[in-house]
Amino acid sequence: MLLSKLRHVPHRLVRYASTDVRDKVKVLVVGAGSGGLSVANQIYNRFASAGQKLSDGDVAIIDPAEFHHYQPGWTLVGSGLKNKTALRRRVEDLIPSYISHAVDSVTTFTPKSSSLTTASGRTISYDILVVAAGIKVNFDAIEGLPKALADPTSAVSSIYSYDTCDKTWGDIEAFRSGKAVFTQPAGVIKCAGAPQKIMWMAWDRFRQTNRGQNVDVEFWTGMPTMFSVPKYSKALNELREQRGIRGEFEHNLVSVDSAKRIAKFKKPDGSIVETDYAMLHVTPPMGPLDFIKKSPLADSVGWVDVDNGSLRHKNPEFGNVFALGDCSSLPTSKTAAAITGQAPVLAENVFSVLETGDVNKLAIYDGYTSCPLLTGYGELMLAEFLYGLKPSETFASVVKDQAIPRRVFYNLKKDFFPWVYFSRMVKGTWFGRQGILPPKFTSA
Repeated sequence: MLLSKLRHVPHRLVRYASTDVRDKVKVLVVGAGSGGLSVANQIYNRFASAGQKLSDGDVAIIDPAEFHHYQPGWTLVGSGLKNKTALRRRVEDLIPSYISHAVDSVTTFTPKSSSLTTASGRTISYDILVVAAGIKVNFDAIEGLPKALADPTSAVSSIYSYDTCDKTWGDIEAFRSGKAVFTQPAGVIKCAGAPQKIMWMAWDRFRQTNRGQNVDVEFWTGMPTMFSVPKYSKALNELREQRGIRGEFEHNLVSVDSAKRIAKFKKPDGSIVETDYAMLHVTPPMGPLDFIKKSPLADSVGWVDVDNGSLRHKNPEFGNVFALGDCSSLPTSKTAAAITGQAPVLAENVFSVLETGDVNKLAIYDGYTSCPLLTGYGELMLAEFLYGLKPSETFASVVKDQAIPRRVFYNLKKDFFPWVYFSRMVKGTWFGRQGILPPKFTSA
């Protein structure tokens, strides 16, 4: 059952479309994740704020998933701090009555005719298309991983799935001695700090429960450094060395033998290195969703090819197409925090295109994202940065240096962020470090 669920992620589920969505809508949003819900509501609100309230059903969302998950919370579940059922809601309960919802999945984009085709056979046309479909998590790309995850006795887990994030906590609590290996793949993944967040939490849990002296924690990563931003990478590597955690860089996990408890890694030169483990936490490789990758909207890799600033498609023929979040080509970390910077810009530019035919030149996304890096129980390093991996720290004037883990940041991650996510962000009324105040894009 678990293996089956892992192989069929939400955007591949097939359910029949509801009749709520018209055959032609003003704004069609693909995806009811963090980006899709936030931006659909913000687009509706932007028209209302201009005194041009849209009619019911002018904005529509298409997504087949039954549940919406607060995925940043899966690290908290794996750390024993949250129950996973508390971090999900039914999608239908998160979509307001004035936004229509097609319970369906997209099979084909036809941007030249401003339309798409769904799995149920419908063709839906739009004035504006917003793609916010997320990312594909490739559990099957690692030989033996799905089998290991499905085995409750394997001591192999991953916080990157609703079905397995609580298995991580069970494995941490059951672990008594030996080598605990935590992995991160090379390439783009969502929440690039999460693979080591759960490692830091496990290390601290072992220490707090007097198991630290019997455990060797190791971090095997396909990346060349601990983190992409040099400032935070340096601080994290110093922490790793202080805590006696072995680091193996540019080692990419390719197979898991759960019977022998052997993990194999590939190095850049193609050679294979293997290690034994007593406990293994795996972050699987990720990439573009197939229905986007094969579409005219995709760049050479498979992401929706949009301008870094305006979030509008780079192809002038597709000027009514936008994208944000994990499925986009935007060169920034794929996090919920990035959505708080992207959604207001996209909503403003959609409004501008529908009103004037062009984007608002003042609405430019600067690449802002954040990664709240748990480094133990009661402490967190709050990484915030812009395009070019330039730190941009909201609380620097108060705490001086956010590379130092602090309890106040830990409380934000553990309690405030999950609350504000469901109470405001998915409703389109949370703007990240600007709080409840939407940014202004009009000149004085």
